[in-house]
Amino acid sequence: MKGRPRYLAIAVGVLLLILIALPFFISVNSFRPVIERQLSSGLGRQVHVGNLSLSIFSGGLSAEDLSISDDPNFNKSSFLTAKSLKIGVELWPLITSKTLNITGLTIEKPEVILMRNRQGEWNFSTLATDSSNRPAVAKSAGRAPPEFTVSQLKLEKGRVTIGSTVSDKKSVYDNVDLEATNLSVKSQFPVKLTANLPGGGGFKADGTVGPVNRADASLSPLDAKLTISGLDLAKTGFVDPSAGIAGIVDVTNRLQSKNGLARTQGSVKMNKLQLVRGGAPSGVPVSVDFNIDYDLRKSMGVLNQAIVKIGNAVARLSGTIDRRGESTLLDMKLDGQNLPVHDLQAALPAFGVILPKGSSLETGTLSANLNIQGPLDKLVTAGNVGVFNGKLAGFDMGSKMGALSTFSGMQKGGGHTSIEKLTTNLRVAPEGIQLANLDLVMPAMGQLTGGGTISSSHELNLKMLATLNAQSGLASTLRSLTGRGLSKNIRIPFRIEGTSADPKFVPDVGAMVGGEDSELGNRLDSNPQTKGLSDVLGGLLGGKKGKNK
Repeated sequence: MKGRPRYLAIAVGVLLLILIALPFFISVNSFRPVIERQLSSGLGRQVHVGNLSLSIFSGGLSAEDLSISDDPNFNKSSFLTAKSLKIGVELWPLITSKTLNITGLTIEKPEVILMRNRQGEWNFSTLATDSSNRPAVAKSAGRAPPEFTVSQLKLEKGRVTIGSTVSDKKSVYDNVDLEATNLSVKSQFPVKLTANLPGGGGFKADGTVGPVNRADASLSPLDAKLTISGLDLAKTGFVDPSAGIAGIVDVTNRLQSKNGLARTQGSVKMNKLQLVRGGAPSGVPVSVDFNIDYDLRKSMGVLNQAIVKIGNAVARLSGTIDRRGESTLLDMKLDGQNLPVHDLQAALPAFGVILPKGSSLETGTLSANLNIQGPLDKLVTAGNVGVFNGKLAGFDMGSKMGALSTFSGMQKGGGHTSIEKLTTNLRVAPEGIQLANLDLVMPAMGQLTGGGTISSSHELNLKMLATLNAQSGLASTLRSLTGRGLSKNIRIPFRIEGTSADPKFVPDVGAMVGGEDSELGNRLDSNPQTKGLSDVLGGLLGGKKGKNK
């Protein structure tokens, strides 16, 4: 009995010696052609495996190099390369009969190139497909590939570069980890994927894939929960930095696809959002609840009635997404009615709308009906916008208009501007904002109409016309000078210059008293007693003198 532990120790020692010696007696490199043939046949791509070594304790083989060829229609170099590959095998058949049964593959630090052509096809579309859809290097006499199964496939600390055959733009995803279990081309299998996004943030997918579409692997059924956190729009590589689009994005959604048709449904939250060049980050989050139907073959999608939320302001967004060309094209409609401006004002800078310095929108509602069209980095937004029953605190337009408001009898607003109505036809483009048919009604001042432009650097160039009724202070003054009243309401042209943060109101005296259709200027110049008064009026208003010098 006392000798049994000694015999047991000797047996264990002998067994360890055998295990240590086995790699020297098994020529594992003889399995390289078998491994390359199995992988090449299963993937439909030429696979090269480097020098092999056997590790009994880790339960498998190790290769120094791995490369998988790309579809030659996309790239002449490799689709995947890696410095090391671990191959899990069944040890007993390998030891006793030198039979190779692969149970798992672990690819360490792989470099993967994903490319998309002008037709929207991906270079991985021909992976594990039948011979009629394969590159010539992997066709097998017209036969479908043999069943390819593996208990576990892992990619660890990889790097994936996504690009296009028609553009030099590339996006790089680091620390890519993928794990697929019970992998088979003929059945559904679970997949987990995580990656670092370009410029920061993370991506996570957890779901199932398969069975693999034997005509086009990119059309294989998929059901997964996708999570994106901390995506920096300005650093993705998909948007031209000069477009001014920026923000930090978080997305949670579920993606389901089958027979080339996909549906994704979820929500996106955007912080510090900026949508136009010259804009500024939104001070409040913008969130969107969405569902998209997408045709993978056509690379086109339909955004169904999405809900856009900014505080308590809720609008609806719908339209189409076209990714067939080099750029992503949008054709969207945004509809929002009776939105509280107090909730919206912190988000206005994202759209290039800057309020005068020190001012804020305290009350009122906004309604908008807009079309959003064009490439993602050169979007043009056009349509109708209106603000109703609003109050712009911290900005008194009557005071800012100086002599013009005083002479015309316009009232000052007591530190704020009340807006009964402000409507305009709006066009927002990379070069700036255009305003047409602007109609502003303010109880303290009357009606102001006109239009003009706001550049991407917020420089104002607006031509306006203030219409005053016959009871205004200016009308009374003219009645005493000319002996009679005017036949219609007084119209005073002026310009708004300066910047959005610091607007300047400049009387357009040339148009007011020197224009051909100006009843005011003609009345003053036709009366011998008031002839030349137009020049004096111009001086009082701080503008240029009239035509009668």
